Formats: sequence, structure tokens, C-alpha cells
Amino acid sequence: MGYWTLDDISWDRFDRSKVDPELLKVVKAASLVERNARDYATYLCSVFADDPEVLRTTEQWAAEEVQHGMALGRWAQMADPSFDFEGAFKHFIDEIKLPLDATESVRGSRTGEWVARCVVETGTSSMYSALAQAAEEPVLKQICQKIASDEFRHYKLFYSHLKRYLKTERVGFFRRVWVAWGRAAESEDDELAFAYYAANHRHEGLPYHRETYVERYARRTFVYYRYTHVERAFAMIFKAVGLKPHGWLNRVTAAVAHRLVRRRVRRFEARELKAVAAAA
Repeated sequence: MGYWTLDDISWDRFDRSKVDPELLKVVKAASLVERNARDYATYLCSVFADDPEVLRTTEQWAAEEVQHGMALGRWAQMADPSFDFEGAFKHFIDEIKLPLDATESVRGSRTGEWVARCVVETGTSSMYSALAQAAEEPVLKQICQKIASDEFRHYKLFYSHLKRYLKTERVGFFRRVWVAWGRAAESEDDELAFAYYAANHRHEGLPYHRETYVERYARRTFVYYRYTHVERAFAMIFKAVGLKPHGWLNRVTAAVAHRLVRRRVRRFEARELKAVAAAA
């Protein structure tokens, strides 16, 4: 399976004194989303049921993604022995449902599906690169480095499928941009927010509120992003939609986006601190 296994992780190097409690919350949420890759594989195999290459590579991709979730979940339990990984995952999948019976892409075309998948892998590769750079705990750093490498490789896989389908479907530039924008916007849907809630707050008995947990997840994730992470992410998205990945437009876009992300994180921090003060 893939290029590494759980046995390749240096678990004996775990250092509890270097665990960042805020980063731990992000890892707990990420472990649930990654582990749920089998459902995404079912969806893709249904949509591309007549493409043997997609069927073959999707099974391998899903196995690697599930391994990511298991590695992150194991680390999270080491960092917080009270973390109920299995219980949180069950709570997550009971709530988050994918269109497993779909026979056509929800993106409007098969090309659009691959654009969306490229956007997803762009997001995960940039996030794990940022977390790897930020983590001081050596085992988490190793895990995130390995996952980031996998996600870059997965992007290349999906981009190769995208190029194949562009030859026959010929989906235009503006349509690809629209799909990419739409998929990026879905980062604020219930999947990530509910994963954060299920992993970190479900045991508190508090009701789930999407906006609240979108903000909590974003505040604790985007704070680790540096300009280089954002610039590389936009280069990958530009490539998927048909733009030049490296050039002045990417640099300007990345600079503006990074500034907006930092401003947004500060706004979320202030809002959360105000809510905590009001509840005290």
C-alpha cells in the first residue's frame, strides 16, 4: 500500500511536552475526514464505472487516505488519551453523507469532477505542509510531512485524469474556474465544521452550529499558513483550470489571499474570545 505504512512512523519519538493543544484540535478533526475516504472512493467509482484506470487508481488513493486518518487518529490518542477516535468517527459518518448512489458527477461533467478533486488535493497538501512546518512534536511533524507528500502525488494523479478527459469533453476555461471556485467555497460547508465539532466538542453536549465550528476550525488551521503555502496552492489551482501556474498573476493573487486569510483569522480570534468572555 503506497509509499509508507504506520510501521514506518517513529512512534517511540513521541514527546508529550511538545504537543500544541490548539494544533491537536485540528489533527483530531482531520483524522475523521481522512478516514472517511472510502465513501469518496465509492462515489468516484460509481461516476467513473466504465473507466478501468480510474477504478484502479481510486482504490489505491482511498487506501492511502484512510491510512492518513489512522495515523492522525493514533497520534491524537497518544497526545490525548481521552480522545475517543472510534466514537468521534461514528458520530461524524452518521451525520455527513455523500451521494454514494450518483452515476454522474455532481460537478456537471467528468472533467469538472477532476478539477474539483485537484482543488481538494491542493487544499490538503498545503494544509499538511503548513502543519508539518508548524509542529514541534516530532512524530506529528513526520506524519504531516508524509501526508503532504502523498497529497501532492494525489494531485498529480487527478491532474493526469483531468488531462485525459479534457481531450474529449473540452470543458472551457471559465467553466473550470467556476467549478474550482465552487469546490473551494465548500471548505466552509458542514464536512470540516462537523468534523471539528465531532472530534472536539460532541461530548460537551453542546448543539452543533455550522458557522461557529467553521470559524473555530479555520482559526486554528489558517494561522499556520505562510505565504509560500498559499502561493504554491494557487499555482496548483491555476494549473488545473488552465492558467499559467507561475507568474505575476499567481504572485499577486497569493499575496492578496494570504493577507485576507490573516485578517480573517484575527477576526475569528477576536470573536471567539468575546464569546468565551460572555460565557464566563
